Amino acid sequence: MAIFKKREKQAPAREARRTVAFVCLGCPKNQVNAERMMADLEAAGFVLAESIYQGADVVIINTCAFIDDAKQEAVEHILEMAELKRGGVVKKIIVTGCLAQGYGAEIGKEIPEADAVLGPGANGDIARHVEAVLAGETVIELPELACLPMNGPRRLTSPAHWAYLQIAEGCGNCCSYCKIPALRGGYRSRAIEDILEEAHWLVDGGARELVLIAQDTTRWGLDLYGVLRLPALLREICKIDELRRVRLLYCYPDEITDELIEVMANEPKIAKYIDLPLQHIDDRILQAMGRRGTGGEIRALLDTLRAKMPGIAIRTTFIAGFPGEDEAAFEALSAFVLERRFARMGVFAFSPQEGTPACELPNQIEPEIARERAEILTQQQAEIARQSQREAVGRVFEVLVDEYDPYTDSYAGRGGADAPEIDSAIVFTSKKHLQAGDMAEVEVFDFKEDVLVGRA
Repeated sequence: MAIFKKREKQAPAREARRTVAFVCLGCPKNQVNAERMMADLEAAGFVLAESIYQGADVVIINTCAFIDDAKQEAVEHILEMAELKRGGVVKKIIVTGCLAQGYGAEIGKEIPEADAVLGPGANGDIARHVEAVLAGETVIELPELACLPMNGPRRLTSPAHWAYLQIAEGCGNCCSYCKIPALRGGYRSRAIEDILEEAHWLVDGGARELVLIAQDTTRWGLDLYGVLRLPALLREICKIDELRRVRLLYCYPDEITDELIEVMANEPKIAKYIDLPLQHIDDRILQAMGRRGTGGEIRALLDTLRAKMPGIAIRTTFIAGFPGEDEAAFEALSAFVLERRFARMGVFAFSPQEGTPACELPNQIEPEIARERAEILTQQQAEIARQSQREAVGRVFEVLVDEYDPYTDSYAGRGGADAPEIDSAIVFTSKKHLQAGDMAEVEVFDFKEDVLVGRA
């Protein structure tokens, strides 16, 4: 029996039913996890509240704990919900996700307003746990992370014309600075049949762009099939008729094979865009980070990508202030950023995560110095981005329409270089009426801040 059914609007409830509200924090993987929980709760007869502030029987806070800022954001949201609970706006609070997995006991002790603290492995039993807290129980449950369901219906929270498609759970890379394997478990690929069934369901529901996600998309298939199978998966996804664009996030450099590059270059539906977190360029720092490969291999990969796909948009991230990063290592990273001119770039100041090997490394960098170095890289990238915008004027881009603004009679959309929610937009006018999900050829004639301006 197919897991995914045709989407239908539900008839209005004849009587008031119990409501559940969600606060979803962190990455797109967390968003997909939340969407599966939402679908399970609706199937169990619960109603999803449109606004927490209008009241809810239960609020579920799906948290992130990747870095200190994410932990702080999660705690602030929990405390805000605790205030709403004391004010009678919400009745029960459930904390799920990575913060719950890593700090379940502490949350239960320090925040008594939390009625349940559930690790990701409990997601598949979310309806039962909601019933339990509504019955007055207090629950702290952290099942094996392998219990986290990877399949099942989703209640989409993204617009209908694009969607995330998660192809794996967990991580097996074990970088020295990262707690993800402890918080999400080992790497588990979804079966190709399950992924393709969900892809068809998403496209049948109106999705014209699918964004492939996992902690490491390039590793997909290795645990199930014994070899890296992402190229084969991409070929099958691109066969879906109504699909217009496929995008890759979270790729690992040493798993970018020649076959994958050929598929990306030759499949017109695959955006010439890759999210490739590099973290550093200095060999000594890369080794201390537990990253596979060298700075020379990273440079060679970038050369190959740009030779095979001229104009490819490469998004990356770096960590500044990693233990042992002396002035020479940072200068090498700074020069590398200026030399390679990435289309998109994020920078994190190193923050030690308890329990990770990086916490024990010698030559820890002062947090203030790490933040200063991160700011230097950020400013460098800002100037690179401004220059790239100037170079975009006069060019024509294939744009996926996201929305129409009736006040300005203009559209907003994204070119191949723009991932939803994290990258820039192209604002343009069109004599032809367009809808979300349509494609338009847009000539850019100006730019404002991080937005390109054009006409269809």
